[in-house]
Amino acid sequence: MIRRAIAFATAACLAAPALGADLACRQALALGLDVSGSVDEEEYRLQLDGLAAALRAPQVQEAFLAMPQAPVELAIFEWSGLNQHRLLVDWTPVTDAETLGRISARLRGTFGSYTDPSTAIGAAMVFGAGLLDQRQNCWQHTLDISGDGPANIGPAPGLIPDAVLGGITINGLVITPASRANTTKNLRNVKTLLEYYQAQVTRGPGAFVETADDFADFENAMTRKLLRELAGLSLSQASPVSLPGDEPLPQ
Repeated sequence: MIRRAIAFATAACLAAPALGADLACRQALALGLDVSGSVDEEEYRLQLDGLAAALRAPQVQEAFLAMPQAPVELAIFEWSGLNQHRLLVDWTPVTDAETLGRISARLRGTFGSYTDPSTAIGAAMVFGAGLLDQRQNCWQHTLDISGDGPANIGPAPGLIPDAVLGGITINGLVITPASRANTTKNLRNVKTLLEYYQAQVTRGPGAFVETADDFADFENAMTRKLLRELAGLSLSQASPVSLPGDEPLPQ
């Protein structure tokens, strides 16, 4: 296993293009933020400014820039009801800290546009999958869906076929303000929003849900989530590389 890990890393480096050519992409990462009517102006700012601060965190920047020959490509969008999706940051290769600084500044200068109280998580998942489909050259395809409540309109998240989503990994970030922590409406036979996301939203290898105690904790939760997602390419998703002398795996 160690030999295969070394071989994969070596192959990735050897495959890196010459300076000035198009770079490989190790991960396409799309972040979807819930801005439905349940999110007031203050909570909206805590989300966008929290994400902006997380992108400037030194450890997050180090994780983004860990493999310069194959950078992460990042896209960020807002979602609310059916057909309510706004692309805040189109696909951007993160090649340096200045790029993350520009994205952070754009988020801080963005203001809300939706007042629809409906929460269409399933539609947001399909929209995010469509974005990721534009980046077929990337080794991994990861979608993040953050939110403070269950879906109440549109396709049920758990019933969307994997084929529609293209086999991507979907992680979640749930926000559970104390005033809404005991809400059970529309949770589909589970007790908490965390369990709802785990059962209905997350998909794919290694998928997980991060939690924020409230909107003020969004920056910390987003930082933890980004660090976990950017930790490195999973060997289970990497194409195996054969080396002379490798013995065949037992059947």
